[in-house]
Amino acid sequence: MLFITNRIPKQGMKSIAGRDFEFDLENNNVANSVFYCKVNKTGRATEVMSGNFLTEVRDSGYEQVLLYCHGFSNMPEDIFKRAMTLQSLFDNKQNKHVLVIPMIWPCDNDKGVVKDYWDDQRAADSSAFAFARVFDRFLTWQGSTESKTNDIPCLMRINILAHSMGARVYRGALESWEKNSLKDGVPFLFRNSFLMAADIVNEALEKGKSGELITHASKNVVVYHASDDLALRASKAANLKNGVASRRLGHTGPEDLRKVSKNVFSIDCDEVNSVYDFPKGHSYFASDKEGEEGGEVFKHMLQCITAGRVFPDDPNKKTHILQQP
Repeated sequence: MLFITNRIPKQGMKSIAGRDFEFDLENNNVANSVFYCKVNKTGRATEVMSGNFLTEVRDSGYEQVLLYCHGFSNMPEDIFKRAMTLQSLFDNKQNKHVLVIPMIWPCDNDKGVVKDYWDDQRAADSSAFAFARVFDRFLTWQGSTESKTNDIPCLMRINILAHSMGARVYRGALESWEKNSLKDGVPFLFRNSFLMAADIVNEALEKGKSGELITHASKNVVVYHASDDLALRASKAANLKNGVASRRLGHTGPEDLRKVSKNVFSIDCDEVNSVYDFPKGHSYFASDKEGEEGGEVFKHMLQCITAGRVFPDDPNKKTHILQQP
């Protein structure tokens, strides 16, 4: 599995193609550099460098890419496990359709959820510059001819799944990208931006707010939310202590759909989230209850990726309630 990370490896900061890459789980310092890597079936990871990485993506035979930006308190082992589950589900539905690529940022390895939360929130914000560079690299790659055939530009569509605090990383990366590299706003890079149980305020996507750039960078912004998400209840309580009173986007969906761009869609997952992730109801986007088939949230994501539309039969529809069949 290919992956991108700004976690500092035990081997040090100097990138060398082909070197071993081992995560230093005790070091959650944030690197401004990013490492383009590959992990084999035995779990051995090596650094491959960006050019080789993107060439392998393009020549993989897959039609689309799904970048997966994980949530807080996730160690690399957890991230790879969920990414491989997603990859298996996509491949079972349609082989060589969606290639999952984790973007791994440095969560803390401390004991204690509260301390982890604040440490990870700082790490998420500090990771913005590094992943802005990733987005810029993907944009350049789309218009290049970096492949074995070296004769056509990249035609792969790119999607992103930002889960929980990963939405904070995604939002910050777009802000950093615009501030440091762009003059006229962020470009249209993503076919679908899936904000899954997003741990940002529920007004974030409104015009003039911190997450507005997500709507500019995407054809579709699909917000999956559940009011009984226990992890986000804890997040809300933690943020209240820090003077942030607004509800979380992953709890309620957008505060007011009239104030967001027309490409924002709200998907209520109240009836399925705890079925797929009991009891927290927070990581409900992959397997179904038995863990063998994709659940209703996964199926909806796949339909968006395949069709390029959130509601193909009703382009004016903006909200939906997912239910068990």
